[in-house]
Amino acid sequence: MVDKGREPLKMKRAIGLVGGVALVSGTMIGSGIFMSPQFVLSYVGSPGASLVIWAVAGVVAMLAALSYVELGTIIPESGGEFIYILRIYGSCPAFFAAVTFILVVKPFSAAAMGISIAEYAMAPVYPGCQPPQLAVKCTAAVAILIVATVNILNVRLAVRVQVVFLVAKVVALTVIVIGGLVEIIQGNNVIVENFKVENSFKGTHYSASGLGMAFFQGLWAYGGWYNLNCVTEELKKPEVNLPRALLIAISLVTGLYLLVNVSYLTVMTPNELMSSSAVAVTWGNKVLGSWGWIMSVAAALSAFGSLNGTFFSGGRVCFVAAREGHMPDILSMAHVHRLTPSPALIFTTLVSLVVLIPGDFQSIVNYFSFTAWFFYGITLSGLIYLKIKKPELPRPYSVPIVLPILVLLVAIFLVLAPIIDDPQIEYLYVALFILSGAIIYVPFIHFKLCPGLLTKVTVFLQLFLEVAPADKNL
Repeated sequence: MVDKGREPLKMKRAIGLVGGVALVSGTMIGSGIFMSPQFVLSYVGSPGASLVIWAVAGVVAMLAALSYVELGTIIPESGGEFIYILRIYGSCPAFFAAVTFILVVKPFSAAAMGISIAEYAMAPVYPGCQPPQLAVKCTAAVAILIVATVNILNVRLAVRVQVVFLVAKVVALTVIVIGGLVEIIQGNNVIVENFKVENSFKGTHYSASGLGMAFFQGLWAYGGWYNLNCVTEELKKPEVNLPRALLIAISLVTGLYLLVNVSYLTVMTPNELMSSSAVAVTWGNKVLGSWGWIMSVAAALSAFGSLNGTFFSGGRVCFVAAREGHMPDILSMAHVHRLTPSPALIFTTLVSLVVLIPGDFQSIVNYFSFTAWFFYGITLSGLIYLKIKKPELPRPYSVPIVLPILVLLVAIFLVLAPIIDDPQIEYLYVALFILSGAIIYVPFIHFKLCPGLLTKVTVFLQLFLEVAPADKNL
């Protein structure tokens, strides 16, 4: 099946501090800040409460990221949640995490970003109305294929794309912030109404389900705080660059998000914001007039950069899971010349395209977040276990135990709140899908059954794709 006599290929440590900051912040600043504000506001009901959600979500992302840094230095391997759960809890829980992230979390994330790229790219073509869903899905598919191709061709090219698009999206958000400041200086009447003390929290919804959904949308916009842990093996000096990149990136993003949301609320009433399908375009039309289309292009480019970061990390999760024997061997191989995990990236692309067909942005984000935070909670409980039971493990970086405990409590709330307060059958479907992994795990992972057909397919694909086994010992 695999040429065992061949020396394994090695993934290169090609990502420095700047690349790490670009990967994290470039993935975080994407479709979320351009698509989620209207949903956050609709779930909580008031401008003041929505700003609180955005601020608290930033704090949660920071605490979770810092906790993950300690895990990343204790277990300095790529693969994110999968590899941490595998090393702490063993093969069976890790397999369920692998199946969920490879078939649900990462593809759902890519599909949602593809949809947001398409909606913003097509907004100038369909002013004042929703573009046809078929056109949106086709445009999203093209965006996913372009990003996948870039990541398959070259690691450095993918990182450069991330840096370039990070600059573009920061410029776009800066324009929104400056536009908001100009409106404040001019004393826009909308500002007076939205930020009056008696109006700021008027109409706030306090249901557990509403708060949970609002946090799902807000934390979706901060999604990316975990991506650097998926590529630890390709990061230069991870014990130094991992915490530094996260602190710089998340602080930058949190500040920008708060300022951008304030800017949105300086020119739009809550009803206008909630009814907008492309909030940045609505803002641009009000502030920039005939130049409002620029915000549509900027938002599409921003989501494109975020999609690139998601693919960069998502392919590595699939790659590492296969390398550990939890996925077919072909997915654990790298291209012999380009040194990229091309089979894993191709597989992730195909699943993302399938998920794209029936989904819409809001439902994809909600079910993605519900599933992801379930496994974030398991991962953080593993860190708490290591801090209590194995304090002797070398830790180049450590956080107070209260940090992972706080984030674990948030994860428990996010998983349980939507179910208890407003149960929906779709959450049961997601849970059943995760548990159905046992049908595959027992025969193929636990008992190591490997049909002859799979061996032949692996050999064929290895030759066709020009790939070979990759070594994790860098």
